Amino acid sequence: MQTPYRLSRRMMLASSALLGGSLLGLRPTQAATSSYNENWQRSIDQGLSWLASQQTRLGHWTHPTYPTAMTALAGTAMICSGSTATQGPWSENIRRAVDYLITKSRPNGLIGDPLRDNRYTYGHGFSMLFLSQVLGEEEDEDRREELTEILQKSVDFSVNAQTRSGGWGYVSATENSTFDEGSTTITQVQGLRACRNAGILVPKDSILRARQYIYECKNVDGGISYSSRTKGTSRHAITAAALSALYNAGDYESEHIEPMWNFCKKHLHDLGKGARYGHWHYTYLYYAQVVYRQKSEVWEPFRDRLYDKIVREQRGEGNWTGGNIADSYVSSCNLIILQLDKGYLPIFQR
Repeated sequence: MQTPYRLSRRMMLASSALLGGSLLGLRPTQAATSSYNENWQRSIDQGLSWLASQQTRLGHWTHPTYPTAMTALAGTAMICSGSTATQGPWSENIRRAVDYLITKSRPNGLIGDPLRDNRYTYGHGFSMLFLSQVLGEEEDEDRREELTEILQKSVDFSVNAQTRSGGWGYVSATENSTFDEGSTTITQVQGLRACRNAGILVPKDSILRARQYIYECKNVDGGISYSSRTKGTSRHAITAAALSALYNAGDYESEHIEPMWNFCKKHLHDLGKGARYGHWHYTYLYYAQVVYRQKSEVWEPFRDRLYDKIVREQRGEGNWTGGNIADSYVSSCNLIILQLDKGYLPIFQR
């Protein structure tokens, strides 16, 4: 599974270099994706430049509470461009992010710092996703072995952190926690699926239990509630994220998919009027993934409206803001969205 993935991305990078010159001096995905107009690509370049400027010397992105999650998200935004830890204009930033997350890998498999982060499962899930995508491009054998070991331990940690209900909470269930909720469950599912795609052993039962958990959170209107334990009003953000996670888990045709898709279209396809539960950028980080997996006649008009909106809201420095939310978080989400159509990362591909 790993070898075709490595060849696929490298071939695209090499093709871009042949068409445009030195790899480190160009935007490799411009040649690979003809549908990207100049405004979108300019916005991406400015956004990634700003994001790179915010990285610390230690390799992380500063955030008072969630440095692991922020680093993994920012790193993911950079590898969405086609750069890897060894090639491309953002290779140094990606490599430093990888190094930082490796230092946060603990003997029990957790990637994160439970002393600083009381919701460490988010950072753990985002880190599994990011590092698993990096693994397929790593050329150094010792580093590949190190990443493989870290990811296998991280999968084992995530599986052990799952509650009896099949979901995940902000901390591991091994801490005598029975609490679970939709958003962190989705982060774990996507991270586990990304690891499986990279060749890491993931127990099938864990994914099946997570799918069932999402099903049990579904309301009659097709939306997903906050938690199976405290069902209530359907949450637009969690529904979009849950549908994306089900796609990642290989569920495209169960009886639950169409009602969830219809709910999302009704409340989110107009770009914002229905995104009152949860942050807009979080909502569309996942809803864009959902629409991207639809037919081109559904995705492309939506993409054009979404990308144009994001570009219009970019600040002169290259970043995006989101009220009291860290600019690095908002910018990383927007940059991942803007680069979905490039199709570099297996976890986001159709």
